[in-house]
Amino acid sequence: MDLQLQNKVIIVTGGAKGIGEGIVKVLAAEGAVPVIVGRNEEDNLKTLKEIEASGGRALQVVAELTKPEACENAVKAVLEKYGKIDGLVNNAGVNDGVGLENGSYTAFMLSLHKNVVHYYLMAHYALPALKQSKGAIVNISSKTAETGQGGTSAYAAANGGRNALTREWAVELLKYGIRVNAIVVAECWTPLYENWIKTLPDPEEKLKEIVAKIPLENRMTTAEEIANATAFLLSSRSSHTTGQLIHVDGGYVHLDRALANA
Repeated sequence: MDLQLQNKVIIVTGGAKGIGEGIVKVLAAEGAVPVIVGRNEEDNLKTLKEIEASGGRALQVVAELTKPEACENAVKAVLEKYGKIDGLVNNAGVNDGVGLENGSYTAFMLSLHKNVVHYYLMAHYALPALKQSKGAIVNISSKTAETGQGGTSAYAAANGGRNALTREWAVELLKYGIRVNAIVVAECWTPLYENWIKTLPDPEEKLKEIVAKIPLENRMTTAEEIANATAFLLSSRSSHTTGQLIHVDGGYVHLDRALANA
């Protein structure tokens, strides 16, 4: 299916690694022009060069998204280069383990800035351009908002915010023809996930336990699978889809895992 994304300029925060990297590579393969926004220039350039080596086009913008002015400047940089924005993927964030028992006001607030405040700011600053293009927004979210995880109050709260903002923006932006959806991720294999699991006493055994609880094929979701769904939601092929929280998770959140594995 042609997703009709040719020459569409789409911002992807955290686009240099993991899920974000998967998204920018799929978008580039579809003929879009993804803009990698991230704080590490070396990582940004590595992914940019890989896209260009494959015949695609992209741009990278260095930005520390916890700083409001950096969000504004990133959007300005895209508009100065291309004069338009056709889509925004809010993806950057980290499950930083700020819990109720081990956290603090300072750590909690910093985590919100890492994980949800810049979602608002990027959408706020990109909105005038999105109005002109009748573009689309996709927010990448996490199961932690729905299932809980333990020891990660700030991240769970941020993802609850991401889900709520998705529905709120879908309503607010109806009059502009801007669609807003979210993809909810459960167990997806990324460099961050790999680093986390290596911190556990028996990483291999823990990974076996986790994948055994993923109903569809007992395997982790891939970044490419998240990316494919994201590209569809950004495209005109999903022209009547808005305000949706779409779980790309192998049935992890909603299916009865006891029955699925029976």
